[in-house]
Amino acid sequence: MAAIFSSSLFTSSPPSSSPLLLPYRRPPLSRVRASLLQDNHQKVILNDSLPSKTPLHHATTRDSVISSSPTALEKRIVKFEQSINIFLTDSVIKILDTLYHDRHYARFFVLETIARVPYFAFMSVLHMYESFGWWRRADYLKVHFAESWNEMHHLLIMEELGGNAWWFDRFLAQHIAIFYYIMTVLMYAVSPRMAYHFSECVESHAFDTYDKFIKVQGEELKNMPAPEVAVNYYTGDDLYLFDEFQTSRVPKSRRPKIENLYDVFVNIRDDEAEHCKTMKACQTHGNLRSPHSYAEDDDGSVCTLEAGCEGIVDCIKKSVTSNPAKVNILVLSDAKMAGQAGSAMLVEYSIRGLPFGLDVTLLRPCK
Repeated sequence: MAAIFSSSLFTSSPPSSSPLLLPYRRPPLSRVRASLLQDNHQKVILNDSLPSKTPLHHATTRDSVISSSPTALEKRIVKFEQSINIFLTDSVIKILDTLYHDRHYARFFVLETIARVPYFAFMSVLHMYESFGWWRRADYLKVHFAESWNEMHHLLIMEELGGNAWWFDRFLAQHIAIFYYIMTVLMYAVSPRMAYHFSECVESHAFDTYDKFIKVQGEELKNMPAPEVAVNYYTGDDLYLFDEFQTSRVPKSRRPKIENLYDVFVNIRDDEAEHCKTMKACQTHGNLRSPHSYAEDDDGSVCTLEAGCEGIVDCIKKSVTSNPAKVNILVLSDAKMAGQAGSAMLVEYSIRGLPFGLDVTLLRPCK
């Protein structure tokens, strides 16, 4: 790739040696919570046992500033979207309360079957956007996959506890999941903010459900063994995906201890709290980043790909009016200077109209 760029871009004044292509690091995106109109009963209240969260970065981007000051019309739209989400969530909760009043594991099985669905839907839509060149933010796909991976293990735990023993429970959960998937795909295509808020409502209910269960059944759970799948997931050697979905934490900062079934449910509850925080952050467009991206940024191994859009209408509009993707590449004429790229004086070259709508900015050190 270096040869292609060097031969096509510097034919008149080639660099003194073969250029080395390195990613150009931009300042990390900030973590700003979406400015949303939340009723008090919709706020997620975390248990005091949960450790406090400190955002990895505190810088404020232009997009974040804009998002934090919505117009009157935007506020009305957000209020309308959230009222629909709250109505739908409350309706499902009433059904579950009626059917699973005293059948906890079956209820948890249904909840975890449903909880995986939105992440599948998000990834489906984002993959479609990528196919059309509308989306180039891999962090969203990484985090959403890690979230689905976490929910899958919650589901496996409930199955090992016998939550899927009845045919009716499996039938209900699976058919709700199909309907939920279709609904979420359509909702996410129209308004990602609304889809993320709906998922936040679902995760908030899951957190409350597990929290109440722990408080009532806690002493009994402490005398019961932990399922093997839970021990393997929470204490295994490879916890990359476990760290990946916890976007408000530094990787490796949470390492659960699983000694009994009580510990399992405490960690499942805490997982749901992390999902709530991630879904809340996603409601501010462009606000999500993989926790591992910050560490990778520090060693200069990530290429910043910034194409993004809010819903299919915005994607189509941007694809017509502007280049859908932008790639920033750092070109150094000497491999020895790679470690000094941060302090090198750079000359910028911009080449537009490349295939696939790429807008490439090339930087090389001045001599």
